[in-house]
Amino acid sequence: MPAQWEQVLARWQDAGLIDPDGASRIREFEQKQGGSGRLRWPAILAISLGGLMLMAGVLLFVSAHWEDLAPSRRFASVVAMVVVFHLGGAHASRSQMEALAIALHGAGTAALGAGIYLSGQIFNMSEHWPAAILMWAAGAWIAWALRRDWLQLSFAAILTPAWIAAEWVDANPLAEQLAFRTLAQGMLLLAITYFTATRWKPLVWIGGLALLPWTLALALSRQLFGVKDGGEVLASVVALALPLAAAFMLRKKSAVLNAVAAVWVLVLNLVSHDPNGPLLYLWCGVGAAGLVAWGLYEHRSERINIGMAGFAITILFFYFSSVMDKLGRSESLIGLGVLFLAGGWALEKLRRRLVARV
Repeated sequence: MPAQWEQVLARWQDAGLIDPDGASRIREFEQKQGGSGRLRWPAILAISLGGLMLMAGVLLFVSAHWEDLAPSRRFASVVAMVVVFHLGGAHASRSQMEALAIALHGAGTAALGAGIYLSGQIFNMSEHWPAAILMWAAGAWIAWALRRDWLQLSFAAILTPAWIAAEWVDANPLAEQLAFRTLAQGMLLLAITYFTATRWKPLVWIGGLALLPWTLALALSRQLFGVKDGGEVLASVVALALPLAAAFMLRKKSAVLNAVAAVWVLVLNLVSHDPNGPLLYLWCGVGAAGLVAWGLYEHRSERINIGMAGFAITILFFYFSSVMDKLGRSESLIGLGVLFLAGGWALEKLRRRLVARV
């Protein structure tokens, strides 16, 4: 049994929640079951890489012979890709090989997206590329409703906002600064929504990976596209409404804090007009500290980790943009070294102390 689980059991026993006989029976049961039904990391790695290579190999084979196939054979190969992967996943599931079933069903859902676009090419359908993402997302949602596994949920959670973003991009070219800022606001708040949906671990991973990049994109949006304004309030309301609705669906009453995060996103968009000004860095630091406090309040260590990482990145950006150019070459390198060593040590010490409290 994992040592952490053993410590929790001992703490329950010391608190009088479990008697010694009950604790010993739990330990005996877990020792008999321990490791028998779980895959070790080499098996998980082999299945993951095997699924990716199988999918890539099939798509490469089809693309290499695409020009030589008649339209009917092209469509048959597209359908066969989806059917064979899902049938293989169903067989693996019946054989109680759940990890292999997840990989094969995931390959089937990935092949569905390729099949939708290839079918549009085969039959020369009218071009509206966001509609293909919508159909792909619908297939992922159907697969998740039938399977309820984490990979299908990940597909659905990524493809649904991708479809909304694609419709927005198709209607408003991202070369327009307001269109990009609107998209960045919505995606940043959606990343926060996913990251705080603690009952859904795949969403937490997706949100955690997307949180810092979208924060950076929104903070630098005016520097990339200029400072032209117009329709700012209405665009922000549209951008933040859907992620807030998703937050209330996922977190119920706890989504009040997501509304506070929406206000932070809105203000971040407003203060980004001066990318080199201290107000932007101050507001990013406030957001990082708020995420750490949120993690302490709801006992979530991953929010503390991401919040501390965001705070460190904010300090580095401030140093490079506002401090380093005012110093000489040697002084700036010395300051950067001190910042990495002393600042990194202090932040890591604080992070460990906060995670220990959680």
